[in-house]
Amino acid sequence: MGQTRLILIGAAVLLSLGMGIRQSLGLFLTPVTRDLALTAADFTLAVAVQNIVWGLSQAPVGAIADRFGLRSTMVAGAAVYVLGLAVMAMAAGVPALIASGVLIGVALSCTASSLALTATARAIPEHRRSKVLGIVSAAGSLGTLLIPLTTQALLARHAWQIGALFFLVLAVMMLPAGFCAGGADVLPGAGAPRTTMRQMIGHAARHRPFLVMSGAYFVCGLNLVFLTTHLPTYLAICGQDPMLSAEALAVIGGMNCVGSLLAGWLGGKYPKHVLLGLLYILRALAFTAYFVMPPTPMSTLVFAAAMGMLWLSVAPLVSGLVAEMFGTRYMATLLGIAFVMHQVGSSLGAWGGGLIFDLTGFLRPRLADRRADRLWRRRCPDPRRRPPAPAGPRARAALRHHLKSAPTPLRGRSSVATPALRNAGVRRRNGQPSDLAPERRD
Repeated sequence: MGQTRLILIGAAVLLSLGMGIRQSLGLFLTPVTRDLALTAADFTLAVAVQNIVWGLSQAPVGAIADRFGLRSTMVAGAAVYVLGLAVMAMAAGVPALIASGVLIGVALSCTASSLALTATARAIPEHRRSKVLGIVSAAGSLGTLLIPLTTQALLARHAWQIGALFFLVLAVMMLPAGFCAGGADVLPGAGAPRTTMRQMIGHAARHRPFLVMSGAYFVCGLNLVFLTTHLPTYLAICGQDPMLSAEALAVIGGMNCVGSLLAGWLGGKYPKHVLLGLLYILRALAFTAYFVMPPTPMSTLVFAAAMGMLWLSVAPLVSGLVAEMFGTRYMATLLGIAFVMHQVGSSLGAWGGGLIFDLTGFLRPRLADRRADRLWRRRCPDPRRRPPAPAGPRARAALRHHLKSAPTPLRGRSSVATPALRNAGVRRRNGQPSDLAPERRD
């Protein structure tokens, strides 16, 4: 019992730190792009590379863990995590950020949900497995609750490199956690020992429920990584307090605990594939309800709470379903195969969102004025409270600075435009240059 408890604690800490760091990377988008003079697509390309490397390496890493042991794989992955965050802290351009993304992607395949929940499943008998998977996933969500708030507080007061060094310290703490969780190596697996890995993979490739579950993972990865990467910038564009994005990510982390516990409990009573389908439908409804309306602090936090309930609750259901289908002997390998589609969606959500923002975002200088007006009016629907949309690169730069420093939402203030911005809008309507020169007084 003592060894089992140590395995579960190690798995929960490993999952908490690894996923907490990964979920908070979107908070670095604005300070990193501003400091290094990069575009949003540059930063999100590194995040996309991280996610695709994670997906492509998860199955080989799972096979290595099944063959050579979880402990050595997890500890090595934690060490790679430390190296990747060190490269990020010293980054001076896109190549270093991409190199950091490659290293972090490999590290996540060794330390995140697939191997952590494989260790948990091997340590627990089948009749208790679904509930305990939910408990470990819930405990692993504490990092996604605490790390975003701490990170945003650091970024508000210090350079972004300090936040990266904070992540590095957390990654060092993953080393002993991986060693403890790897104690599952000495426990007997529940899978059939006479079945080879090649035979099991061939069986999974012909197993229709497994293929459907893996395909649904694509949408799961797309919407979750899109949210964690671009929600902070989206809220900044809409004039919200920068701390709101960290609060939203923290609410997601807190509600992850509730959602994971509930999913683990329900997974022991009802068919897991039915619960997964219902979960994805509820996610789609939550996304639609939030993004069709202008964001407010209240709607953002309610949306974050709903998404938190539906976030990591996928993990105990998918892990339990794979264990039911094929046993736990090659569970890490099979979870890695399913995870490839998840990370393809994650990469598309991260980089595709940044690319779309660079091409159509209304704060970009190359955007047509007519489209800028349309998007500006959509963000601030009340004409009595809407400042004129400025034109010209200097005007847009001033607007961007104003949005970042605004303490309250745009539509919640009686007058949010500075005189310079109002003058720029007046000159634009009169067909005059709008480079934010002071208004002449006759």
